[in-house]
Amino acid sequence: MVRRGFRLMLDDEPDMEVVAEASDGEQAVRAIRSLTPDVALMDIRMPGVNGLEATRQLAGQPTRIIVLTTFDLDEYVYEALRAGAAGFITKEAPAEQLIEAVRVVAAGNGMLTPGVTRRVIEAFARAPIPRRSPALDTLTARELEVLRLMARGLSNPEIAAELFISDTTAKTHVSRILTKLDLRDRIQAVIFAYEHGLVVPG
Repeated sequence: MVRRGFRLMLDDEPDMEVVAEASDGEQAVRAIRSLTPDVALMDIRMPGVNGLEATRQLAGQPTRIIVLTTFDLDEYVYEALRAGAAGFITKEAPAEQLIEAVRVVAAGNGMLTPGVTRRVIEAFARAPIPRRSPALDTLTARELEVLRLMARGLSNPEIAAELFISDTTAKTHVSRILTKLDLRDRIQAVIFAYEHGLVVPG
């Protein structure tokens, strides 16, 4: 019933089409590998292979995954993001937020519900400051500036305005940062920045 509701809601959008449903993680992995959708909504608690394990198994696939669950416990958030999820939305989120999340993630960006974002940052604030990662040495001084601004949540146009550069240049810097650090998207870049001490909350 929940899947049917989501399907009707998403299929009603003019720019979206639901191509498959799955009742467990194993079916989801098979369908995603076979059909290669742009975005997949993945529940955490499913029979057999759960959503977190299914997300891990799909690492390297072009499909971008939004973890969708009633459980917004911190450990699930961290596991989902580290497994390669591009977004984390609770089932209690308004329909408009879910639809927006699909569009945002399909466009190559990340999406977390506001409450989840706040708790992730609070957790980083409580954690000890880690050692600086050697991977940061591969970035230029300008790319480090851009990564710090990304970690503050700035969009490409906002980064461009902050650094007095063009939107295209800002986008190029972001793309190079992701490539050099072997990261999939902006969410992973933000996590990297916090985990490796480039920025600290507050």
